[in-house]
Amino acid sequence: MTDADFSLAIHGGCGVLPRATIPAAFAADVRAALAASLDAGATILRAGGSALDAVEAAVVVMEDAAVFNAGHGAAFNAAGGHELDAAIMDGRTLEAGAIAGARAMRNPIRVCRAIMASGDFLLLQGDGADDFARQKGFAIVPQDYYGTEQRRQMLAEMKALAAQGATARANEAQKHGTVGAVARDRHGNLAAATSTGGYTNKPVGRIGDSPIIGAGTYANNATCAISATGKGEFFIRKVLAHEISARIAYLGQDLDKAARDLVLVELPEWKSGAGLVGVDRSGNVTMPYNTEGMYRGVVTSRRPAQVAIFED
Repeated sequence: MTDADFSLAIHGGCGVLPRATIPAAFAADVRAALAASLDAGATILRAGGSALDAVEAAVVVMEDAAVFNAGHGAAFNAAGGHELDAAIMDGRTLEAGAIAGARAMRNPIRVCRAIMASGDFLLLQGDGADDFARQKGFAIVPQDYYGTEQRRQMLAEMKALAAQGATARANEAQKHGTVGAVARDRHGNLAAATSTGGYTNKPVGRIGDSPIIGAGTYANNATCAISATGKGEFFIRKVLAHEISARIAYLGQDLDKAARDLVLVELPEWKSGAGLVGVDRSGNVTMPYNTEGMYRGVVTSRRPAQVAIFED
């Protein structure tokens, strides 16, 4: 691809409802939200805007969509509350901003962008993250804004399975979910953004991979941009997103091989459901996952917008 090209890939998590049980209306809502997310980011990229602006815009749309586990629609923790994690990273400068365990901000990814712009600190957690959002004038919401009836039902199901010692029987949608975006703009710059409510029935205070730079979120113009979805504890242990970048930089692997080796070969050895979207410095996109499906979409200057849930 030439330097005039752009690429955008998004995911709404590999925590999808099983194909046999997913309601047609819900699947249609997911596809519509993915399409809106792609359009928000692609509109910026087509106009010559930055990859950073594009991934932020794409993730905001998914944070506002009740069908995804981020922002409105976030998973419940074990106490019946919500704690949100998110991060954004600029591949041109390697600057980043992140929040963890936030409980009151409407759009965590916007707050991450403001943290990055502050230039003083990178990661804020809990009350400190929410206080920063208030001070900067971001939209603040009550806890019940995040919850949906579907997420409440998933919490009840997970608690019932836990009481039986049978959480391994849970499907991916009951366990977790995340949203994310990666982009390459017409100037050759990369960016990544990820946002999540974590996994259903998680312990209060648990922090996953999404806000950990190099684990669930990473961008470097020299190599690639990555946003991951799945059981974050494994991604932290693998330093997954940076590991893909390192394999490109030091082993000479291409993006697709580096990503697929981790997601399809190595993580299954740990019985880890996982997926990711990635884009490299040339604009090539990869979207591997090892679960039944992954909410995802892609658009480039040479490829019309496409969204999918399963292998369809």
